[in-house]
Amino acid sequence: MHELSIAENTLQLIEDAARKQGFRRVKTICLEIGELSSIERESLLFCFDAVTCGTIAEGARVEIRDIPGSGWCRNCAQTVAMHELYAACPLCGGYHLEVNGGDQMRIKELEVE
Repeated sequence: MHELSIAENTLQLIEDAARKQGFRRVKTICLEIGELSSIERESLLFCFDAVTCGTIAEGARVEIRDIPGSGWCRNCAQTVAMHELYAACPLCGGYHLEVNGGDQMRIKELEVE
């Protein structure tokens, strides 16, 4: 379950930002999660609740924005939508796709006090 380490790393980033910017509590965390990131959203939310107990992010609302997957087809020389890794190109059926979007997660914004 890599979602636990993702939740821990996210909390660490938030705590680092709190030290630098001087906020004491996080009310809302907005995450962008790519369709191709292999992150289970429900597992991440469960883990985040567990790791934030007793921290500045305890009880924070987590909003998740889905980012669509995309890839560059070397056969077609086109950017195409991708819904799973290692899929065939929807235009030509070839398997020469390079992921160019939707494979990451980032903290988009925080609402803090």
